[in-house]
Amino acid sequence: MDRAELAAFLRRRREELRPEDVGLPVGARRRAPGLRREEVASLAAMSTDYYTRLEQQRGPQPSEQMLAALARALRLSDDERDYLFLVAGRNAPSPQVISTHVAPALQRVLDRLNDTPALILNNLGEILVQNRFAEALYGDSSRFTGLARSGIYRWFTDPGERLIYPEHDRDRQSRAQVANLRAAHAAMGPQSRAGELVRVLQRESAEFAAIWDRHEVAKRFEDHKVLVHPQLGEIEVDCQALFTEDQSQMLLVLTAPPRTEAFDKLQLLGVLGTEKFVS
Repeated sequence: MDRAELAAFLRRRREELRPEDVGLPVGARRRAPGLRREEVASLAAMSTDYYTRLEQQRGPQPSEQMLAALARALRLSDDERDYLFLVAGRNAPSPQVISTHVAPALQRVLDRLNDTPALILNNLGEILVQNRFAEALYGDSSRFTGLARSGIYRWFTDPGERLIYPEHDRDRQSRAQVANLRAAHAAMGPQSRAGELVRVLQRESAEFAAIWDRHEVAKRFEDHKVLVHPQLGEIEVDCQALFTEDQSQMLLVLTAPPRTEAFDKLQLLGVLGTEKFVS
């Protein structure tokens, strides 16, 4: 671990960002350029003290999870992310492993979407980052670990995961989930996390195994769907998807026409927050 270089790199990347680059309000006049340390810490979901010690060459060696969070908070490119890992004494993420590092181009778009649900997923159905409207609709994705991080895995192992869709639409959603995973499996290979997910689901879900044998392949979400919110009821939304060049990540934006009941319900999500997620 090169403490001096890690500190200098973090400080320089922080100073080169502006609040508007990461979706934060500009606010009052700043005495120094760039983001404040507490802003980076908040974006990375870590304490300000922990981040400050890294910049002051006093912190412990960051875990891979911490480094990934910092890379996302500082909007690092893939090359910059790899460099961050290396100067911190960690191996750079293998290109054979699905990346949890959010594509900067998608992140920049998401930062500007603050009035409708929007989220970024990888091709295993893992939510990498979501705005507050999406969190109010889907729940806080950060609570999941292991295979459960994949929405595809949860769909076939947790009945509660299906409640967000009307009952009549769930069979179609099952097929869409499997078709998406088959595309990821082809791209990543049988020894990848996609391959592991397929093997586990074939053991744990007879429904998954039967659909897998149909050999259906698809990457796109439906452009129009109905979602069910515990308090607001059914919400009819249009879905727009923006993919990275390698198709490994997707920005999904949910909208409804202005002056409609669905539009009003989406706006209410920002007011309700995540208070609904109580057993």
